[in-house]
Amino acid sequence: VQLQASGGGLVQAGGSLRLSCVASGITFSRYTMSWFRQAPGQEREFVAAITWSGDTLRYADSVKGRFSISSDSAKNTVALQMNSLQPEDTAVYYCAARNSLVARTTPQSYAYWGQGTQVTVSS
Repeated sequence: VQLQASGGGLVQAGGSLRLSCVASGITFSRYTMSWFRQAPGQEREFVAAITWSGDTLRYADSVKGRFSISSDSAKNTVALQMNSLQPEDTAVYYCAARNSLVARTTPQSYAYWGQGTQVTVSS
């Protein structure tokens, strides 16, 4: 299983970024895909989750209404559209895969991880 995340960068507060995660080596219809983030000195926290069919979506309260997760099964890709970014969104963002259609929010529930992509929001 390989997860390749990309799309991070530096943006001013109020701006937008779109992260992508390309997955390979998994049976997509059986998996939940999620995004987590980890700021320096902090624990890794859940951001958003989606099943490959797209019928289950979950968001952390801190990003509801600003972030949107989507999947493209034809491209084996999960995206995270991040709007109205704030300095507190600064973190390394990771995509993760879970062999279940139950969208858990704890990092321990995910066996597969991408390498992370840095998102920095300046004030």
